[in-house]
Amino acid sequence: MSTAGRRVRTGVTAALVALLLWGTLFGQDDAFPFGPFRMYATRDAPDGWVLSTRVEAVDRAGRVLVVPDAATGMRRAEIEGQVDRFRQDPALLAALARAHDRLHPGEPSYDEVRVVQKRYRLRESRPTGEESERVVATWRR
Repeated sequence: MSTAGRRVRTGVTAALVALLLWGTLFGQDDAFPFGPFRMYATRDAPDGWVLSTRVEAVDRAGRVLVVPDAATGMRRAEIEGQVDRFRQDPALLAALARAHDRLHPGEPSYDEVRVVQKRYRLRESRPTGEESERVVATWRR
C-alpha cells in the first residue's frame, strides 16, 4: 500500500474513532451508530419501578382503544422518546389522529388521543403486583 493510501486509511479510522467517542460521551439514540442505542445500553433495577408507555384513543364510536404501531406509523419507542414533548404540548398528539385517518380511512376517527404511563414495582426482578397508571398527555378534537 502506498504512503498516501495509508494516510487516507489512518485519517478515516481516526475520524470514525472520534465520532464513536463523541457519540458515546454526548450522543443520543438518533446519532446511532455513532451514539448509544439506549434501549440495549441500560437495564431496569432489580428492585424498583419499571415504566411502560402506551397510547390510547377514543374513536368516534366511543370505543377506547390501545393504539398499535400500525395505526399511526409511530412505534412505541418513538412515543416513549417524545413523552416530554407530548406532556408540554399535547396538541402534538393530533398528528397521531391525522396519521390514523390517513392510514385507515375506513375506520372511525380518533376524537381523543392520550399517552398513558403504567408503573410496575419489581422485587428481585419479578413483578410484585404493585402498579399504578397515569395519563401524562391528552388531546381532544
